[in-house]
Amino acid sequence: MTRTGTRLLVAGVGNIFLADDAFGPEVIRALDRRPLPPAVRVRDFGIRGMDLAYELLAGYDTAVLVDAAARGHRPGTLSLIEPDAPGRATGAAPPEAHGMDPARVLALAAHLGDEPLPRVLVLACEPEVRPRGDEDIAPGISAPVRDAVERAVAALHTMVPVLLADPAATPPLSRPDESAGLPPAALPLPVGDGAEDR
Repeated sequence: MTRTGTRLLVAGVGNIFLADDAFGPEVIRALDRRPLPPAVRVRDFGIRGMDLAYELLAGYDTAVLVDAAARGHRPGTLSLIEPDAPGRATGAAPPEAHGMDPARVLALAAHLGDEPLPRVLVLACEPEVRPRGDEDIAPGISAPVRDAVERAVAALHTMVPVLLADPAATPPLSRPDESAGLPPAALPLPVGDGAEDR
């Protein structure tokens, strides 16, 4: 049962010109064919970090970011990550407003808003191919990540009803090997996963 007034954002994150970094946008495209309930705001933010930072301030209970993140698993493995919410730094320089590193976007949103951020979960896919550098444009995703797109859609269809009923719940992924033994609340947001190249 959906709680009255629960607001949920599902946001695709990634650069469609950097191989497997396009995972987030590909999942959002796949959701066009198998939509989530109308109560859920689904949007592809691509590499527009500032847009996502402001969207996170729009009164959501929970936001699920869909992104590629190198965490040392087999390519195509899905993980559910709950990063620590950044604190609002008073008197500090504003965080970087360009790019789409999720940790930087969360820090920027915390800097911009007076209200607490929503609970943020990251549905991450282990990339196989991730070009580095501005000159490495490589559109198209690898086979393991392409296979993970439909599994991510299925995982979202499992997670979303749980989060609409209780935004504080920790929904399981659809396959036990993808989150087994890894308590999502204890996992940090990946650092050095190539997001800084976006």
